[in-house]
Amino acid sequence: MDEFRFAHAWALPLLLLAGWVIWKGRWRRRIPARLYGDVRLTRTSVRSWKVRLHPLPDALRAASWCLLVLALARPQAGTAQEVIRGEGIDIVFALDISTSMAALDFQPLNRLETAKVVIGDFVAGREFDRIGVVVYARSAYTLVPLTLDYQTVRTALDGIRLVTELRTTGGNQSALDGTASGVGLLTSAALMRESTARSKVIILLTDGATNSGIDPGLAAEAAAALGIRVFTIGVGRPGQVPIPDEDGEIVLIESDLDEAALQRAADVGGGRYFSAADPDGLAAAASAIDRLERTPVRRQVYIPWRDWAPTILGMALACLFAEWALRTFAFDSVP
Repeated sequence: MDEFRFAHAWALPLLLLAGWVIWKGRWRRRIPARLYGDVRLTRTSVRSWKVRLHPLPDALRAASWCLLVLALARPQAGTAQEVIRGEGIDIVFALDISTSMAALDFQPLNRLETAKVVIGDFVAGREFDRIGVVVYARSAYTLVPLTLDYQTVRTALDGIRLVTELRTTGGNQSALDGTASGVGLLTSAALMRESTARSKVIILLTDGATNSGIDPGLAAEAAAALGIRVFTIGVGRPGQVPIPDEDGEIVLIESDLDEAALQRAADVGGGRYFSAADPDGLAAAASAIDRLERTPVRRQVYIPWRDWAPTILGMALACLFAEWALRTFAFDSVP
């Protein structure tokens, strides 16, 4: 929100002093005059622009004094970030981007897009939890480190694509394909290596068919040894599901959702398994995580103050110069 202050507020009472000096000088000044035989002649005389603007120099001097006092008070404006205090949990999402996540279980969305919606809905309900994102196929990498900047998380989610849609230097995206859920879990655990939160959570979203790397159960056991809970979410439905082939044609394949492996990893990791096909299950996942012990979180206030004193000082000097110019060149003094 916008903030305003006077850095030297003690100078503001000088406005009263400046007003008193101006008033005393205006009314005690001896105004030269000439005697007229008949003052009625002055009533019918034409008033020139000099007569009309005669009070202007005094007004400019008064304005300059007031502006000088305001400049001395140093008015400042800025936009402040509110202090946020609360208690949060460190949460890392490990998201599968392998080819199998292209299955169209939830038409018109595929599994990957459904998983992104699930994460987005979850993040929308967070307030003080630090969120990180890891994506994986045959290998894994950190997309978003732990952060309270949820807009950054949402922007990163929007840019996630299947591994076969990523550009590689060699042009062979298929070499990156695979489902290494265990590697995704270990990379997520490494992201929390410096975390001091009381509760640390990994949420793995995948179709569960691990075909590369370490077994996710072993990875979940290693994470649990580090005090990290592992929750798993199965994205997909059993039976035959449509999926686009290399030519873009829709074909039917047998779903490779491995709920047993995901349940085992969640049990070993001290968490729970949920199905993305069940909205009530997702609500239960959020509720279970919210019951974990939280760590105090605080954000500091930062206000980039913008000082208006130089601008006001320039205005005061401009008024003084204008007054001097008018008195010197425009108005004559009567001896």
